[in-house]
Amino acid sequence: MIDHLLPMTNQFAIALQQKKQYKTYILSDATANSSLEVVPERGGIATSWLVEGKEIFYLDAERFANPDLTVRGGMPILFPICGHLPDNTYTHKGVQRTLKQHGFARDEPWVAASQVTDGCAALTLVLESSDRTLAVYPFDFQLAFTYQIKGNSLEIIQRYTNLSEEPMPFSSGLHPYFLAPDKTKLRFEIPGMQYRDHNTHSKDYFTGVFDPTLDEIDVSFDELTGLAATVTDSARDLRLTLSYNSSYARLVFWTLKGKDFYCLEPWTAPRNALNTGAHLIYLPPGASCEMLVRMTATFF
Repeated sequence: MIDHLLPMTNQFAIALQQKKQYKTYILSDATANSSLEVVPERGGIATSWLVEGKEIFYLDAERFANPDLTVRGGMPILFPICGHLPDNTYTHKGVQRTLKQHGFARDEPWVAASQVTDGCAALTLVLESSDRTLAVYPFDFQLAFTYQIKGNSLEIIQRYTNLSEEPMPFSSGLHPYFLAPDKTKLRFEIPGMQYRDHNTHSKDYFTGVFDPTLDEIDVSFDELTGLAATVTDSARDLRLTLSYNSSYARLVFWTLKGKDFYCLEPWTAPRNALNTGAHLIYLPPGASCEMLVRMTATFF
């Protein structure tokens, strides 16, 4: 049942629905038969992206319904770290703090700030520092993420603002889960010749495919030569293009055997960057920076 419907144009609309325990914003493009579902209070996550009425994202609905579990599916937001820290700890100014895998943005409640239905469907969510975040990450900040759909494309326009009186170190990323019932039919065009295996720590040359018989694949393309990757799923007749601005220094691929998903994740920095400083962003006091990720899904 729709609680609220904004004035709609002929093509674009944003609706607010109660879906089980979560209020869900639904952005839609009627002409393209595309939509995006976003849940601000559950980490600002996008849970469903339809193009031509077909689902692009994978979602474990059971985990999503349990607020005590991390979400496995949709597109979680990674901030202020990507990956995990050794023992989940880092040191800042001589003080050791605990920060769990991928940071806290994917667990914190975000707030819907503004909406656009003219020329596209766009929803901006905001996350601000709180006593809860300051306890694990001693910086005041504001994040503003705009989800925008038009046709068969989804854009995530991100703005990071440091409200502290000292430089703010961080990394960020997106963790989209793409639906793939038959991973043997996937072919990848990734702008990197080599990847590093997180489990074996070995480096290998990439051939355009991954072995779906492995229990887990967790690899990172650390030396990108371009700003876009393409995945062709011949089982679904789907070509997916992921593009990103130059802030994103690497792409991480992750999947599990027996699960109908793969993840292709743009990260600005590697694991443990908050300790090592590798590719870490240091945002000056009062400054902002913007990043962009764009996805295009084409059925052929």
